[in-house]
Formats: sequence, structure tokens, C-alpha cells
Amino acid sequence: MSDGSADSDLLPLRMVVEFVYCPRLFHLMHVEGRWADNTYTLEGTEAHRRLDRAPGALPPPPPQSDEPEGGEKDRTEEDERPQVVRSVALDSVRLGISARLDLMSLEGDRAVPVETKRGRVPSNPERSWEPERVQLMAQGLLLREQGYTCDHGVIYYAGSRRRVEIPFTPELEARTLRYIEAARGASRRRTLPDPLEDSPKCIGCSLAGICLPDETLALRIAPPDPPEHGFEAVRRLYPARDDAVPLYVQEQGSRVGKSGGTLVVRKGDEKLGEAKIKDVSQLVLCGRVSISPQAMHVLCEASVPIVLLSRGHWFYGLVRGMGLRNAYDRAAQFETARQPEKCLEFARAVVLAKGTNQRRLLVRHLPDRGRPTTTEISTLLKKVPHATDLDELLGLEGAIASKYFGRFAELLKDGGMVGEWGFDRRNRRPPTDPVNAMLSFGYALLVKECTVALLSEGLDPWWGLYHQPRHGRPALALDLMEEFRPLIVDSAVLSAVNNQMVSPKDFIRSGEACLMEAKARKAFIRAYEIRMDQLLTHPLFGYRCSWRSIIRVQARLLARWLRGDVPAYRGVTTR
Repeated sequence: MSDGSADSDLLPLRMVVEFVYCPRLFHLMHVEGRWADNTYTLEGTEAHRRLDRAPGALPPPPPQSDEPEGGEKDRTEEDERPQVVRSVALDSVRLGISARLDLMSLEGDRAVPVETKRGRVPSNPERSWEPERVQLMAQGLLLREQGYTCDHGVIYYAGSRRRVEIPFTPELEARTLRYIEAARGASRRRTLPDPLEDSPKCIGCSLAGICLPDETLALRIAPPDPPEHGFEAVRRLYPARDDAVPLYVQEQGSRVGKSGGTLVVRKGDEKLGEAKIKDVSQLVLCGRVSISPQAMHVLCEASVPIVLLSRGHWFYGLVRGMGLRNAYDRAAQFETARQPEKCLEFARAVVLAKGTNQRRLLVRHLPDRGRPTTTEISTLLKKVPHATDLDELLGLEGAIASKYFGRFAELLKDGGMVGEWGFDRRNRRPPTDPVNAMLSFGYALLVKECTVALLSEGLDPWWGLYHQPRHGRPALALDLMEEFRPLIVDSAVLSAVNNQMVSPKDFIRSGEACLMEAKARKAFIRAYEIRMDQLLTHPLFGYRCSWRSIIRVQARLLARWLRGDVPAYRGVTTR
């Protein structure tokens, strides 16, 4: 059913139905403005497209006749045939709702609303679901206000090819009126309702990956320390990886344009490549690359961010559509940023996760040789939960990083080229060796990934909790990326070097700076994207998903922690 509201004070009936189905779904959609499509929603949109193009009109009911029964002898057989009316918009100020009725059968002054559902007849005693019964009952109330007699409705289940009659009882009418009033109150609520617990409704829900019902409940009942082997019985209700991927354009002087639903990259008269917009999750422009206004407009409309990097691949910013208009998460973020104890709580989780991942990377690659260093890092990690301010945490983080990068060169495979890489410590601005150049480039890619994820949640990536706000620095994105540095970027650098995807000859030196040539950039982007798209078992929730999905989930859980939906923010650490 596709509803239309004739007045801003009227509640579209579909909102009432969604509230009955799941109050949390209702809140995400109609209070916070969240939406995501899946196969089922796209099928539903297509099914209603014909009705939306051809709105109908509801005829007035015939006047009551005072003639005796014999006076009706002149009615023809055609007069006895029910009239079918489609796609009629109705509203009621008294009820406070509006709706578009897909189909109804009219016979004299009697009306029967009919709803088509794609599934099969339920096996429960009512042979229907409560949201469906409420939907029909509300339609019946609207028809009664038009002067029709309406004592039942019909649901046609396409999966079973069967019709189920729904009687409009006084009990159903009373429940429907209560639901309408409750939905109106819920539309003004600022806090998220609790998720459904182990509900089959979550399976197939297009907002399950935004709602995160099982993850939220698992974090609420988790012990103070994360379980070593993750939580049990957490269903993965969102895709393991996205079909759409980032499109990088690095050719200097090229231009991105639009042709139909396709992005086309040209340099002069030469066509360099193309990609369908539906297959692009981000458009990344590196350096002197331009984009047409038409391409920019269609990407903003499709909520595909346009990421701007310098030729040296510093992250400058991004262009995106209006996207999420929810201000509640951002208000909670600013409120938390004013509370030093909450900032410290979050910062401890970030530093602990990052340091743990750095230590485990050394343990994995240097199981014996790295033991003295990993022991020292473990000692520092034990101090993190007891840090009393952010400066102390910064000191601990720096000490852990110094010991970690002091052994990082040993993780590079000895292929006779280790000395040529020239890495002995972490440095930047400018990086002085090929490994540091790749690390800096990778961190720029990662911070843009985290910025996109935070903006998608309605958070302000520039206002941090651990990294303090500073003009031109996406502080909250830097907060979010910390735990992922060793897991994604450092691992991608090791893959690029150890699998000989790059060599020292792919870099050039300019003064003290070491710069990546085009060949090195393309090779590292490939290593980085392979890592981002890699499927793994989620360390906390135990299901399979990609690193890009995990970043998105962490941004979502950060927003939920800020709003009080989960009791603590937990960093991601590998097992």
C-alpha cells in the first residue's frame, strides 16, 4: 500500500502499520529518516508503481431507497455485479490518518477493502498478521466516513493464492484506534525503542543492518570485558559485503561525466573507463580530476559521496547529498563531548583496541622473536583502563606505537630488498621512505572511509571525543579509525610488500620526501581494497562480513552508545 498525506497533521496509514509491525522500525524510518532498500522493498515499489500512476476516485454511495422490495425489479444483472475501484486516496481529520487504498469492491452502499500480500497465509488461528488486520480496519473506518457500510476486509496472499476474510469486530476497531494514537505519540519520541528479541520479523527487514537488533541486545547483556570468543547466537541480518565498491580516478587532467545511469571517465577525447552508478559506493578523485555538474547532481541524489584527495593523496574533504537529516545523534555527540568522563571512557576503549591489535599483529608474524616487545606492550595495555586523563592515554598510545613500529620492519618479507625499503620508524609529513609513504596514503584512505561512515550515521566527523577538535581535522573520524589502522592499513602495506605488488623502484624521492608513483598508488589501492573487501568472522558477533561492513557497524554502534542504546563502546580486536 502506498499512502499519501493530504495534511501535515494527518498520519499516513503506512506509518501506523509500521508502528504495529515494529516500533523501532517506525522510529528509524519516520523519526530519524533512515531507509535502505532490499529485494523485498524493491519488489513492493515496483508492484505499486502502476497504481501510483493511475489514481482513482471513490464514487459516493447510492442513496437509500424507500421503495418496497418489488420496486427493485428493474435492476439488471450488471447492476448486481460489484464495482472494483483502485488506488483511492482518503483521509479523515477525526481519525487523524490518511491512506491510499489499493483496491476495494463496491456493491451498493457496501464496501470491502482488499489488500494483496506477497507471502503465504499464516498458520496462526487468525490466518493473518496483526499489522495487516489493523491496516484493513483503518481502511474500513475511512470508508465508513465516506458513507459506506464496511464490516469486513479481504487479504489476498499471492504466495498461497488464497483470500482471507478479516471481520471488523469492535475489539479490532478499538485496538486500531489505540495504535493510531500510540503511533502519533511515538512520532514525537527522541529515544530509540528497544529492539525485538530474536524475532523472525528481523529476517528480511531492509533496516536490519541499521537497527542491529541482535548486536544491541548482545552488547546490553555482555560482561564488562568482551568475551574471548565473541557473543553467541548473533544473526547476521545485513549483507556480508556490499555489491557497490569505490571508484578511484587518478589520471591527472581527466574528467568524470554522466551518460544515463553510467559514470564515464575521459581525458580529452579518449575514454578511460566507465562504471554504472548503482555499482559505485564512493567516487574518489585524486588530484587534478574534474567532474561535471550533471554527474555531481546524480551522485548526490543517489547518496554516493564524492571524495576529494590531493595528488599526494591527502584527504581534503567530500561532497555528498543532504542524506540523513537526523539531528539527535549529533546532539548526543556534542553533549557527550562536554563530559570529560565519557570522553575518557571512549578513549580508553579506542587505545586499548588499537594497542591490542598492534600487539597481535606482532605476535602473528614474530611469534618468538617479538616476545620481549609484545610483553612490554602488554604491560602498557594494562595501564590503559586506569588512565585518568586524555594526555596520559596519548602518552600510552605513543609508547605502544613506538615499540610496535620499532619491530615493523621485521614483518617485511626478506626478499633481498628489506634494506632498500629503508624503514626504521614511523614518520610523516613528509614520509621519508616507501613504507611510510604507503602507511600515510593508507591512513588517508581509511580516514575518508570512517568519515563517510560517520556522516551516514548523522554524526559530525570533525568533532572528536579522543582527538580534540581542531580546524581542518576530522577528529571523530580519526577516533574511529584508530582500532582499524593495524587491522586494515598496516596489513595492506605488508601484503603489498610481501606479495611483491610494489617494489622500491615504484617510489621517487624529492628532497627528504618519498613519493608514490602512479604504479605504486594503483598497486596499493588494489591491496587496500582487497583487504577492505575480505570476509572474516566478526570478532564480537561471530558472523561473516567484510572489513568495510565492520567499519560501518562500528560507526553505527558508536552512535547508539552516544544515544544510550548500548551501555558501552567496544573496539574491534582480532582474536
